[in-house]
Amino acid sequence: MTSVKQFRVEEPATADSLGTGAFVFTDDYSVFDWGKMPDAIPNKGASLCAMGAANFERLEAEGIPTHYRGVVGNGEIADLDGVVAPPREMAIDLTRVPELPNEAREYDYNAYHEAAGDNYLIPLEIVFRNTVPIGSSLRSRGEPSEFGLEYDAWPDESVDLPEPVVEFSTKYEESDRYLSRKNADFIAGTADVDDLESVAREVNRTVTETASEAGLKHEDGKIECLYFDGEIRVADVVGTFDENRFSYDGQQLSKEVLRQYHKRTQPEWVEAITEAKARAKTEDVADWRELCAVDPQPLPEHVIDAAREMYTAGANAYIGRELFSTRSLEDAVGAVRNL
Repeated sequence: MTSVKQFRVEEPATADSLGTGAFVFTDDYSVFDWGKMPDAIPNKGASLCAMGAANFERLEAEGIPTHYRGVVGNGEIADLDGVVAPPREMAIDLTRVPELPNEAREYDYNAYHEAAGDNYLIPLEIVFRNTVPIGSSLRSRGEPSEFGLEYDAWPDESVDLPEPVVEFSTKYEESDRYLSRKNADFIAGTADVDDLESVAREVNRTVTETASEAGLKHEDGKIECLYFDGEIRVADVVGTFDENRFSYDGQQLSKEVLRQYHKRTQPEWVEAITEAKARAKTEDVADWRELCAVDPQPLPEHVIDAAREMYTAGANAYIGRELFSTRSLEDAVGAVRNL
């Protein structure tokens, strides 16, 4: 179980076959890698399920393999168009996820792949970026000229990249870190890092085009993939307001809204997280949360309402269907803009 969705196994994967199971999307949310926060956002889970399903169906139609089998409605597996109520379950193929042994912050990927064989979840996140907002970690890892931008220094505003940038980060380490291409190729195991980049670029293109049709701007996102029978398949969930960042008329429409709200209203907690992560690195401690001295506080009711409308109205626009009973996208944007 992750912090925002539950994982159900129906038929486990074996060394030479995929299993079957489902994601059950909850209304919980997580920011700053904290895990489950004190509040729930009503209908958030169903909106993520619907957006993820729409993206998987579009990827499959374009010949990009995924682990998606359909959404679950009334106990039956169907395409998204085949359900009348917002779905909360997504049927998926399952691969194997071995334990990743570690001693403090040292992780044994050789052991992971020895246990995984040729049917496994690739222990990487593949990140794609179309813009570089203020505060992006990309700014600390390179100069604008390295990404095709004609700036001497990073400007104090979000900038669009001339070409998408693809990066790799760890998936199962307690504190994720960005990787060199050589290290990413090692961690990927049998899967080829060039093929992973190609898949990520195709997913980015598809999500960007879908967002544009809905009047949204797709800024960045990530994918996870499995490797089976010599093939890379897109896994987890793709192109939602939690996995990706979108905007509408300059206003963020993603989990970033909640991140920024916490930065403004609970700075002591955000600062404590930063300090805990730094201390964990210094002391070679894997789980930084045990070092964090401050806990997050619940959200005001009007913030929860605005977040609910952001997720549901945004999902309606993205999938091109009034699946959720909610305000218009313009009204939802106005509500989060005023937080």
